[in-house]
Amino acid sequence: MIRLIIVDDHKLVRMMLNLTFKSSYPDIIVAGEAESGEALFALLDTTPADIVLLDINLPGIGGIEIARRLRSNYPDLKILAISAENTAETVKAILEAGIHGFISKQNGEANELVNAVRSVMNGLDYFGHDIASIMFGVYVAKKKTTDTTPEFSEREREIISLCRDGLIAKEIAKRLNIKPSTVNTYKERIFHKLGINNSMEMVQYALKNGIIQVEN
Repeated sequence: MIRLIIVDDHKLVRMMLNLTFKSSYPDIIVAGEAESGEALFALLDTTPADIVLLDINLPGIGGIEIARRLRSNYPDLKILAISAENTAETVKAILEAGIHGFISKQNGEANELVNAVRSVMNGLDYFGHDIASIMFGVYVAKKKTTDTTPEFSEREREIISLCRDGLIAKEIAKRLNIKPSTVNTYKERIFHKLGINNSMEMVQYALKNGIIQVEN
């Protein structure tokens, strides 16, 4: 069971999200709701949770600052950001704050939101399909440098390309007709070669170094 807290300053949005999870996804329980960062931190004092669904554009304490505080004070809590803004600046700020996933309110659908929640809970970064191309122009300060570009097998390049497209392990496995655990094994191998620890950095490195290209 995944315990979720919804943080959004619009009551209607919170109601719709709550209804979506309650009506169709019994493995995801809305443990609480908050309209601001202050309300969220007060709620966390009494309400156990696994993941925070965090709107970035909030009054008072902004979503990025909330994320930083959560990462510092609640390191085991997963953070999935949602926002109507999907500019390069927003994406960069989200990545630098250490948020585990991001989907756009403009293009996100219910099934994508649920996939994102489940993926993040399984320890996988999730960025919406429309965010993948934006990441090409985002250069995070935490950049890993190497003297030479590692060699990748054809299968490893396929895995990287599908991660660029926003697919999660289960979707990649279905596309390549392999097991999700095999996908994760390939990803861990790629992470080791690059000296990184998440899919976000893997895609950024691959795009910057010409290992894969941005899909138009």
